[in-house]
Amino acid sequence: MQIDRIKKARVRRKLRVHKKVLGTQDRPRLSVFRSNRHIYAQIIDDVAAVTLASAGTRSGSVRDGLKKTGNIAAAKIVGTEIAKQAIQVGIKCVKFDRNRYRYHGRIKALADAAREAGLVF
Repeated sequence: MQIDRIKKARVRRKLRVHKKVLGTQDRPRLSVFRSNRHIYAQIIDDVAAVTLASAGTRSGSVRDGLKKTGNIAAAKIVGTEIAKQAIQVGIKCVKFDRNRYRYHGRIKALADAAREAGLVF
């Protein structure tokens, strides 16, 4: 019973954020997923339903330089990596989808690192 309410609340929070942020071809969506151990980011064109770039703490280029994967330092590296991949594909402007997470801690660190690396949102 309690778990069902928690899952429904998570879905409700996610949909509340997602309905305001829809990625297009001109301005795709930068979606973030955070678990206790890892953090992942994807750039998605929702109109064509295509993932244009992705990075995470489990990907090879990021994982090699990390001692721990569930901290702010790892989130900064993932933010920098997703921005590099986006610029290689030709994407400069994105819409930030924080999913159901509050904008602080690892989510904020990832967003700030992506901005510093050249993404605009």
